[in-house]
Amino acid sequence: MEPKYISISLINKAIKNVIDVQPFLQKVYLKGEISNYKGHTRGHLYFSLKDESSKINAVMFASAASKLTFVPEDGMNVLVEGRISVYEASGAYQVYVEKMSPDGIGNLYQEYEKLKKKLEAEGLFAEEHKKVIPKYPKTIGIITAPTGAAVRDIISTIKRRYPLAQTILFPTLVQGELAKDNIVEQIKKAQDFDLDLIICGRGGGSIEDLWAFNEECVARAIYNSEIPIISAVGHEPDFTIADFVADLRAPTPTGAAEMAVPNLVDLQTFIRQFEIRLNENIVHKIKNYTKQLDALKNTYVIKNPLAMYEIKEQKLDNLLTNLNSYIKNLIKSKTVAYENILNKYIFQNPHSIYEKKKHQFEILLNKVNLLNPLNILEQGYSVVKKDDLIIKDIKDLAINDIINVKMMKGSISAQVIKKKED
Repeated sequence: MEPKYISISLINKAIKNVIDVQPFLQKVYLKGEISNYKGHTRGHLYFSLKDESSKINAVMFASAASKLTFVPEDGMNVLVEGRISVYEASGAYQVYVEKMSPDGIGNLYQEYEKLKKKLEAEGLFAEEHKKVIPKYPKTIGIITAPTGAAVRDIISTIKRRYPLAQTILFPTLVQGELAKDNIVEQIKKAQDFDLDLIICGRGGGSIEDLWAFNEECVARAIYNSEIPIISAVGHEPDFTIADFVADLRAPTPTGAAEMAVPNLVDLQTFIRQFEIRLNENIVHKIKNYTKQLDALKNTYVIKNPLAMYEIKEQKLDNLLTNLNSYIKNLIKSKTVAYENILNKYIFQNPHSIYEKKKHQFEILLNKVNLLNPLNILEQGYSVVKKDDLIIKDIKDLAINDIINVKMMKGSISAQVIKKKED
């Protein structure tokens, strides 16, 4: 008897019918952690629910999702109410979620928030620590998996936009238990190369897939890098700790390559535009200078160069005439002053002035002689001193005092043996 072959659609439909008639599968209450979360533009939500050892695909259509009071995220623990059925097109069973509410935050998400707060408090995310991304890098290091879309997108984008830049690949694991140490090792290795920039990242994935870029050792390796680093982890909604620490965050690996290098076509366009503007400016300046030159050519001085010389010659003649007149007047005034001095009485009668001054001198000399103490001594008087002080009153002396008596010629020392007051 020949076997009867049936279609895939029929078997999937049969399995769906078997599951759909099971009463306990038509209303299930599940508890798990959201993973691989994706929101569709039409409002439907697609994700997985997992526990310690298993996971199940889930879908929540827009009609039910619109009633949610929170925003689902990877890593969140949730309580789900729904039914189990089969999606015939793929033959996969899944939970169709009708209601969902938060059940705390998943362990990975808790670790993520804890580390984020710690590193932020230490200043690893601060803008003042961000290094400047060079505008025209010569050599770019790429730290990512050696195979896959991410490395292809980065290299092809750089070659297309800016083929002048050289790229060096530092292959690394990007997920799994060994990934974090491998990434750190390659960041440190890259420091020994003459790099202008590093792109570090991978393509998108679940929170578990991206977790290596949430590790503290990776964050600190990025922070300690002397070479600027652009993070390129996951797709637009995904933020990792590495994104916060990096000097610049790109939403995708392709976006990182676009941020890393300029577009050569844009540069060529800019240079051409600059060349056009430069030529226009040069032409404009030449026209201005030509106008100025023409204006100078038409000035009176240029057309009549001797006129300027003649004007200067005339000014010089005037100055010389004024100078000669001034010198003559000065000589004349000084001559008059000199003659006035010669005509004074002192020059006409110098002998009489001499006799007058001699007489005045003799009078002053007699007055000085009268006050000269030596003249007094010549008349027999003496000067008595004690301790170099002149004694004017007998009260300034006591019996047995030693005194000095100055006479016209010589002096004597004596002792007071008797006092008599007038």
